[in-house]
Amino acid sequence: MSPTIFQYRNFRFFFFSREEPRMHVHVYTPNGEAKFWLTPKVELAINAGLKTAELKTAQTQILRHEDEIKAAWKKHFG
Repeated sequence: MSPTIFQYRNFRFFFFSREEPRMHVHVYTPNGEAKFWLTPKVELAINAGLKTAELKTAQTQILRHEDEIKAAWKKHFG
């Protein structure tokens, strides 16, 4: 299961239900995907195909929605 937290343009922000416990969010676009850590600060963990501009857009959206993402994480994982 991979609940979608929100979408922005062609970016989907989500997390997998059974993954590592460190708070993070995945980003998917038709061009590739990435994973960003949320703690201790928002930073890129893995990139698979996203261009620099796409990573910047993804990170900007994560920062704008950081509270929402963290609340969704806590609700989903407890």
